Amino acid sequence: MAKKILVIEDDKDIRDTIVYVLEEEKYEVVSSDNARILKKLHEISPDLILLDNWLTDWSSDASGQEISRGLKNNPATSHIPVIIISAVNNIEEITKAGNADGYLKKPFDLTGLIAIVKKHVVVE
Repeated sequence: MAKKILVIEDDKDIRDTIVYVLEEEKYEVVSSDNARILKKLHEISPDLILLDNWLTDWSSDASGQEISRGLKNNPATSHIPVIIISAVNNIEEITKAGNADGYLKKPFDLTGLIAIVKKHVVVE
């Protein structure tokens, strides 16, 4: 069974690229341009979440860092690895403050994307 990756990224081109690359690597990918998809997290049951830090989803005041911290502080979701995606210079600090498992700095190369996913998603 393919491992499932949840991609939350509001930039359509970046999201589409991530989805394409991960599907080529044989992952099952669920994607969204906003954090509302997290309401279905128990249904999706992802093995990894790739989360943009700066979503332009005005229905949520939370940053990716805050969303990650909430996921990691919740016993029901704390086991899911979260990777923050951002172009900010202080991405390491944001990752640490959000209790995220790692980060992917924009612009990223596809090899880096695949490597960080493989690092956090163990294929049995």
